[in-house]
Amino acid sequence: MAAPGADDEILFEYGPIFRQYKSGRVERYSFPPIPAGVDPATGVASKDVVIDSANGLWARIFLPPGIHDGAKLPVIVYYHGGAYVLGSAADPMTHGYLTGLVAAANVLAVSLEYRLAPEHPLPAAYDDSWEGLKWVASHATGVPGGGEPWLLDHGDLSRVFLAGGSAGGTIAHVMAVRAGEDPGGLGIGIRGALIVHPYFSGAADIGTEGTTGKAEKARADAFWRYLCPGTQGLDDPLSNPFSEAAGGSAARVAADRVLVCVAEEDGLRDRGVWYYENLKASGYGGEVELLESMGEGHVFYCMKPRCERAVEMQERVLSFLRK
Repeated sequence: MAAPGADDEILFEYGPIFRQYKSGRVERYSFPPIPAGVDPATGVASKDVVIDSANGLWARIFLPPGIHDGAKLPVIVYYHGGAYVLGSAADPMTHGYLTGLVAAANVLAVSLEYRLAPEHPLPAAYDDSWEGLKWVASHATGVPGGGEPWLLDHGDLSRVFLAGGSAGGTIAHVMAVRAGEDPGGLGIGIRGALIVHPYFSGAADIGTEGTTGKAEKARADAFWRYLCPGTQGLDDPLSNPFSEAAGGSAARVAADRVLVCVAEEDGLRDRGVWYYENLKASGYGGEVELLESMGEGHVFYCMKPRCERAVEMQERVLSFLRK
């Protein structure tokens, strides 16, 4: 039997979602993308637009049906999950979730794409996400070349919400901080941040991480170091928003309100509650709310959108957006 080559030897594996071989080849366990178009069930229309062809940055924009000329809608800027190594604005879970949310909330959504690790180690995903947010914000004052018509015609950029699930929830937090620290200001009104099942970490154990969740925490920590080799480790502000290195940045979140969603059976549940409690204590001047979905696991609302807890969560999100 021939000895395994570099293309057969596993360098890093984070099952069941991701594997990289010593040759550099990457396997991602994901579903085929959903094309943009009109959703037959809801009538929500979507289209893909290029933001920066140089680095492949693009977005999928969602518009609810029956919008009259001149009608202005709140804008949700959404960051997909996938542990920074998989997922897309076009993946079935992200597309399906946003189609349902846009129809129910009567909002315009911009689902921003970002480059994935390990080919593009962190902080590439954060940098792309920030560029995408600035592109959205540029429609408030005019975009060279005319801008995106759906945003120009129907986006109310005085009513913007940042949102994301899992790694996307972490990105949404970091974007809200960057917006709060931006010296020139983005020129938009960030009404709220929706932080769903966020993927935070830190060197010190919290909750069950030091007991029943010890092995899972060690695995997640190793994965973070792999994704982001050039940072300050687990207490980098991108991973731990309340570390000394973060310098109190959480208090500068630009959103007026923050809704943190966690799930009882999610291994990231304790970190999500920790984020909620520490944000409240950080000096942040806005309102902070917490929703815990009992008996459910990580991003269940995408996988079981019609289950009782998903419907409950959707109602809470709709209330948050309409407040």
